[in-house]
Amino acid sequence: MAARQKNVTKSQAEDAVRTLLRWSGEDPSREGLIETPKRVVEAYKDWFSGYAIDPREYLGRTFEETGGYDEMVVLRDIEFESHCEHHMAPIIGRAHVGYLPANKVVGISKLARVVDVFARRFQVQEKMTAEIARCISSVLKPRGVGVVIEAVHECMTTRGIHKRGVSMITSKMLGAFRSDARTRAEFLTFIDIRDRK
Repeated sequence: MAARQKNVTKSQAEDAVRTLLRWSGEDPSREGLIETPKRVVEAYKDWFSGYAIDPREYLGRTFEETGGYDEMVVLRDIEFESHCEHHMAPIIGRAHVGYLPANKVVGISKLARVVDVFARRFQVQEKMTAEIARCISSVLKPRGVGVVIEAVHECMTTRGIHKRGVSMITSKMLGAFRSDARTRAEFLTFIDIRDRK
């Protein structure tokens, strides 16, 4: 966020919100909307805080005392909220991340934080899926990484085609997850993304 704040002030961002309110037919000076520009700018600071964070830093602290553990590590159902870069509409979903450690592991909360950093940027789901996988692979250097994301895109459910109950699934497999069908199948069995509601 710091880099953007050098180019656009908070006041300018609030003015932009007022402009959109006027464009939509509203009066930004009416009682119910007076504080809205400030609230929107604060919400944007939270929603897009991922721009100010290097996700690789979360993976920097690893543990090598694993007792020889070299099997798959999977964290599933990592809930996230993101925003579509085409319409700025919410993307709500779950990410599933797995990796085959080479000689070190990372705290599982760090995997969730990596997902969160990429989600807190304007996104295309396909790109986000690949970014998460590449980040984990480049820092941890595991034998393989698998990332599957399933999400609902409000740009499709609340506008345009208005189709509810539709979710999108994307995956990125690297290393053994891509080259070894058994490893990939084991990961997909672990995450079992069929409806578990």
